[in-house]
Amino acid sequence: YTRGTRRREMGLGPLSLVSLAEARALALECRKLHLSGADPIEVRRQKLAAVHPSSAIPTFSECCTAYIDAAKSGWKSEKQAAIWAASLEKYASKYFDQSPITEVSTALVHQALSAIWTKIPETANRVRGRIEAVIDRDSTKNNRRRENPARWKGHLDNLLPCRSKVQKVQHHPALPIEKLEEFFIALRKRTAVSRLALEFTILTAARTNEVIGAKLSEFHLAEGIWTVPGDRMKSGRQHRVPLCARAVEIVCALANSKNVFIFKGKDAASPLSNMAMLKLLQVDLGQKGITVHGFRSTFRDWIGESTTHSNEVAEAALAHIIGDKAEAAYRRGDMFTRRRTMMVDWAIRCGVGTSTETYSDSIISRK
Repeated sequence: YTRGTRRREMGLGPLSLVSLAEARALALECRKLHLSGADPIEVRRQKLAAVHPSSAIPTFSECCTAYIDAAKSGWKSEKQAAIWAASLEKYASKYFDQSPITEVSTALVHQALSAIWTKIPETANRVRGRIEAVIDRDSTKNNRRRENPARWKGHLDNLLPCRSKVQKVQHHPALPIEKLEEFFIALRKRTAVSRLALEFTILTAARTNEVIGAKLSEFHLAEGIWTVPGDRMKSGRQHRVPLCARAVEIVCALANSKNVFIFKGKDAASPLSNMAMLKLLQVDLGQKGITVHGFRSTFRDWIGESTTHSNEVAEAALAHIIGDKAEAAYRRGDMFTRRRTMMVDWAIRCGVGTSTETYSDSIISRK
């Protein structure tokens, strides 16, 4: 039945407990309620709550709140709770927000996801996963035995197209490798902190948030190592970054015990805005369409097309999740040494390093 602009479905009970005659009688009663302006699902829910107040079935919305409250202490960012709540509110609420959790059916989930599956596939899949998690928690907590209507494998994959068929990988627009040295010449004519931050970001192949959140305590400048804590990494794991001489020079130039962050923002306690480098790149330097993250793609293209450095070393430099054998090598440290060589080569390709200058000598000469 339809309530307002919202389509709802209501089960009448299992076939083993409800006879055909009883089902017809219940259906007739529900139709009368609907015609009178009442919502049959809400009426039934109120009756159950009145008879069994302690066992009233919570709504999907209530279960969402319960899930977020239970899970948020383990999330890396405080914003994650707001993101979860907002996505479910935006994409699921009009379909079954106030429905009892047990009445969120495959048909309702499919209806909600169908509206966004091909338009915003990545977001749609996240919403599906969140719906599944909310229902799973309720089923486990209340010992409900049911098929999760938001499960993908062997369930919704029979109703919705595979993501790979509706979504092409969207690569971040990147600067062509042949324009890199020319770009660095223009970049180094700038004087703002955002210029040094962008240069450092490119030379380390790091992500924007990793760079703007960097603190002096994370650097071992004598060894040329930047250790990014796991709570600031996308992978959730600590990441050691070998620094070329120019990257060390940038940190030394900006290091100030009064500032919380290396790349400070408007005051000593604030980091550089996450839009500052993008503005410098696209507005001040005229590189419209190019993104800061795109330099990681430029770096990866350079490794694959113009060097003999291995894919494993490249993936480790980008802090991507890598295979077990490569991961073991990375942890032992031999891949770190190989990455240091690669990052010096990258600095040379950017036009800010030389092949004859050893790493330790370059640090000493710049102090």
